Amino acid sequence: MDWLDPELLAILDALEGQLFTGDVWRVTWATRNPLTGSSGGGRWSPEGRFDVLYTSLQQDGALAEAYHHLSRAPVMSSSHMILNRISVSLDYVLKLDADRLMALGMQDPRASRPRDNLGPQIGEATFMLDYQGLIVPSARWDCYNLMVFLDQRSFEIDKHLSFNEATDVNWPAWREQTGQH
Repeated sequence: MDWLDPELLAILDALEGQLFTGDVWRVTWATRNPLTGSSGGGRWSPEGRFDVLYTSLQQDGALAEAYHHLSRAPVMSSSHMILNRISVSLDYVLKLDADRLMALGMQDPRASRPRDNLGPQIGEATFMLDYQGLIVPSARWDCYNLMVFLDQRSFEIDKHLSFNEATDVNWPAWREQTGQH
């Protein structure tokens, strides 16, 4: 944790958290539990520190995020993928818009590949400040994403998350509908 900037921690600590209640979306392999997070690291979480459930506030946002990662592989997988709708009820989340993130020193958070490493630091600082989640702009779609911190001591999966429904993902139809290539 020595990589966290004390000034960043102080700035985020001074911000006000909010409730979040609503539906979010997540694309997973058909064989994966949609409520299982990952500690593998990501745009907003450092590797191996805590489990995070990456979701989007819009269906197309979740599809765009998954499509981006799949399209980077040498061969696009034809494995069965599912769009999951999950109900979330969190007591304390931090929402940061693009302007706030850039004021913190981050390059445009909507950029596909930011050159800074501030995202994981912001995620870890938010986790350390006992937020249950972080809402930030998506880099893949014009919407917000919600990262749920599953390892937060105030988090109980049965109280804060419930699986609603799953639909099959049809990548060719989605690409045609949205103009993705």
